[in-house]
Amino acid sequence: MPLQASSNDITIKTEKVLTYLALGDSYTIGESVPQSGSFPYQLQSLLKDKKVTVAEPKIIATTGWTTDELMQAIQHARLTSKFDFVTLLIGVNNQYRGYPIATYKKEFLALLQTAISFAKGNKKHVFVISIPDWGKTAFGVSGGRNLDDVAREIDHFNIICKEITLAEGVNYTDITPISRRGLVEPDLVASDGLHPSVKMYGEWVKLLVPKVIGSV
Repeated sequence: MPLQASSNDITIKTEKVLTYLALGDSYTIGESVPQSGSFPYQLQSLLKDKKVTVAEPKIIATTGWTTDELMQAIQHARLTSKFDFVTLLIGVNNQYRGYPIATYKKEFLALLQTAISFAKGNKKHVFVISIPDWGKTAFGVSGGRNLDDVAREIDHFNIICKEITLAEGVNYTDITPISRRGLVEPDLVASDGLHPSVKMYGEWVKLLVPKVIGSV
């Protein structure tokens, strides 16, 4: 007599939901754009469109933070969870405040190692994003600084950022050229005249999505 399958025999397969930690400053929280328009949330949304389900991003970021302030905030957050992938974008405020590049180098390395630990030790699941050039905005033009000097300093910080990132075996995404189109493409800049618009963040995400999919 053939056996009848009971409801208890049915295995329901559930789709894996990835967890995501975003570390940074105003560029990570999406200053002056809706939350849904920030790059972590756009990244979550576009990955979903690609059939990769990601839980709501956990974000540790605040406008104005430097590397040391992000380090302190991570310590205060006392996170006990690990994440399937992590993004890290930090350093613009170090440059803006005139902090020494040597300090950035030391603190960025510590932050990157922390990001790796949050990604369960998997370096392929950490994604570093370059520092945007805030000088190529209406705010930058009106700020009274020498914008060529700003660009050179941003480049110097990014050289250090990239060198450390690649030396640690972590993925690096260069969005700085996109940020430098802000003066000729005003719709890439938010209404505050300084931070990226939803459109610019969308261009960042287009660079990130294939890397995330290919790694996680």
